Amino acid sequence: MQSNQTTSSVPAVQLPVMLVAEVQDSLLVVVHDLTRLDGLLAHTMMNLMERFTSASANLADPVLVASKELDAVRSALRAAVTELQFQDMASQLIMHTSKILQGCAYRLASESMGLEDGEAVPFVEDVPERPNPVTQDEMYAGSVELF
Repeated sequence: MQSNQTTSSVPAVQLPVMLVAEVQDSLLVVVHDLTRLDGLLAHTMMNLMERFTSASANLADPVLVASKELDAVRSALRAAVTELQFQDMASQLIMHTSKILQGCAYRLASESMGLEDGEAVPFVEDVPERPNPVTQDEMYAGSVELF
């Protein structure tokens, strides 16, 4: 395979327009799927929070307050609610990955096909520089890590 040299001495590889279009479409499909996944996670987390809140309220009945056996259940519920915070981290990772993929799709198209006269450049935020927006990989009750 032979690469072309541009006037700025940057190596370039010519790709068939259909291949570029198919790769761009695939990248945008993945972005769409990640957005749907984020919505499903958010919906599931909301449902779980409602159920945990309801269970916790039922356990707060004055008749049950002194039960040692239920103390373990209350503690498990508190831990489960804390662990649900992973949805926030997952959502940030999905958003980060989506921005990178969308940026790649539009850059691929504009670099390989160029823009026609009067065609607007698709709006895409700058591709994030940080490789990972979420640095926390564990979560404990009472711990907070701001990122």
